[in-house]
Order: sequence, then C-alpha cells, then structure tokens
Amino acid sequence: MRYVDEFRDHALAKRLAAIIAAEVDPERDYRLMEFCGGHTHAIFRYGVQQLMPPRLRFVHGPGCPVCVLPMARIDQAIALTERHGVTLCTYGDLMRVPGGDRRTLFQARAEGADVRMVYSTQDALRIAREQPGREVVFFAIGFETTTPPTAVALEQARAEGLTNFSVFCNHVLTPPALAAILADGARIDAILGPSHVSTLIGTAPYAFVPEQHRLPLVIAGFEPLDVMQSTLMLVRQINADTARVENQYRRAVSEDGNRKAQALMARVFRVRERFAWRGLGEIPESALELAPEFAAFDAERRFPVACTPAREPRGCECPAILRGEKRPTECRLFGTGCTPAHPLGACMVSSEGACAAYWSYGRTRDRAAAG
Repeated sequence: MRYVDEFRDHALAKRLAAIIAAEVDPERDYRLMEFCGGHTHAIFRYGVQQLMPPRLRFVHGPGCPVCVLPMARIDQAIALTERHGVTLCTYGDLMRVPGGDRRTLFQARAEGADVRMVYSTQDALRIAREQPGREVVFFAIGFETTTPPTAVALEQARAEGLTNFSVFCNHVLTPPALAAILADGARIDAILGPSHVSTLIGTAPYAFVPEQHRLPLVIAGFEPLDVMQSTLMLVRQINADTARVENQYRRAVSEDGNRKAQALMARVFRVRERFAWRGLGEIPESALELAPEFAAFDAERRFPVACTPAREPRGCECPAILRGEKRPTECRLFGTGCTPAHPLGACMVSSEGACAAYWSYGRTRDRAAAG
C-alpha cells in the first residue's frame, strides 16, 4: 500500500538498525521514553526493540488517554446513569475499564443502565436528536487529538438548540503531563514525542524539554521506520551532548500545528485549574473543561455527582508503568490476575496500553531478554 509499505520496508529497517548499532556507545545506556501508546504498540508489533543494541531501551510513558483516566471518573460516569438516569455514550475502550469498586460501564449496562458504545461524537448527537425525551451525555476522553470533534459537536448542539445533549469532559493535555514526569525525576535520556497530538499543537509547545531539562525530543511518526529514524536522531543528539526539538514526522507536523483546530478548542474549552491523572496525581492546568458560554452543555454542572478518589487494586503496577518506572512484566498480576479477558488495570484494557502491547506482542520476547 503506497505511503505505508515504504515505512515498513524490511531492508531499510536492517540498514537503520546497523547504523544505530554502530553509533551507540557500548559504554553507556540509552533510555528513550516513547510518550505515546501508539509508539509502544508499533515498537512491539514490529519488533523494533529487538533490532536495537542491548544498551538501548524504550521506556513506556503515559500517552494512553484511557490509561491515565482516574478510576473515580469511571465511578462518576456510572453514577450519572444510575442517579440521574441519563443515556451515556462513549468509546469502546472505556466500556471495560474497572472503576474504584471494580465495576465497569459494561457491567452497569448489564444491570440496567443506559450505556451505549459509539464511534464518534456525531453518533451521540444523533441519539440526542432521535430521543428528545432522553438526556444524552457524551463521555469525552482523549488528548488534544480527539478534542476538536467534541468541540464541533458542542457547537452543533448549541446551533441546533439540542438541549438534551451534554458532555462529561475528560480531555487532557500532553505538555503538562510531560512536564510533570520530568519534574518528578524520570530516569530517561531522551523522548520520542507524540505523533497525532503534534499534528494539532505543533512542535513549539515542547521547547521547554530541552530548555529546562536538557533532554532531546524528536517528534516521531507511528510507522516502524519512523520510530527507528527518530531513535537514530535521538542517539546522535545524546552522543553530541546536545538537546533540541527535532521533527522527524515532517510529512504531518509543523511548528505551529493546526491553528484552525486550536482556535476551535479555544472557543469551546477552558483549561481546568487542576486535574487528577492515574499514576501521575494531580497536575495543574493539565485538562480541559467547557467554557462558560457552553455551561448549559456541561454534564458535570447539570448532573452533579461526588467524585471520590479510588485506590488501585492491590498489586497493580499500572501507575508505575505509566510513569515509565516499571515494565508490564514486572507487575506480579500481569498474565495471571490481570489479562485482556479479565483486566484489573486500564493499561491492559486499552488498545494503546503498555500491558496490552506486551500481552499481544511482547510476552515471550521480554521474558527471553530478561533471562
């Protein structure tokens, strides 16, 4: 397939692997954090880690929006359906994420709650139009990439006078999360920057990484050769003792990003004062809420529900995995008490979660490497 196959070329991958191996200093370690869950899955699906020299290791970051959502927000969504009788619409990944009492949205639906899986915000709008007597709440989640569609839906609802539609907003921001990880003393040498998020926000918001933390950052595409070329770019910066933002994904990412989408987001949303992240704690100015002009469509204002912090299941290392401190196979529940069929943590549920990537592609590889 044109524009895909050339980024998965086996011969080019071998040549890049040989160049990286030649340029890596055998006397030092290279710990490269891939922030985005899409990169994690590409690394494991295509065996990129196995093509790297022994001293170069990828460290998994928190770039999975389902994984970083606190369990209390799942509990709050379930409470919206049970206490206020709303129709809750959301994406498939969220349906299986356990809340604080281990209940999921799937279980709530089985017990009678009106929870519906949708593929887009437009599906939720359609349900609200077709059932004007029902209060329809869209459970919005995601980094900057998925925020514009929510903004479009809100502007449509306001224009149509669709008063039975509202949004439970859980959109989060990438740069503050990255800043929090680095401020916490993450043991990494460089960063593979997000792909899709960067198409929207551009490269400029990452300038603080080299300026404040003296770490190289390369915006990397999702294909295996993208990841490998970006890795080589980071290795060269590390070897040269330089730190700057580079853009490998130039076919999609610019310095300024998508200004039209940014303007849309600015009209509809405001930055929250604080927001709790799973594994990272409360981070100032790291998430979005609806602007005052859209208060009538804010589910948290229309249907208030107390949000009580929840504890992680005993033995679950999801928070440490999200911070890049542990690998999934270092969790004693991985593959035993926690599997895709019966997940305990969001990292095993989401299609972008590190535990799901290890389960699907990396179980035997990682154990062999550890042995």
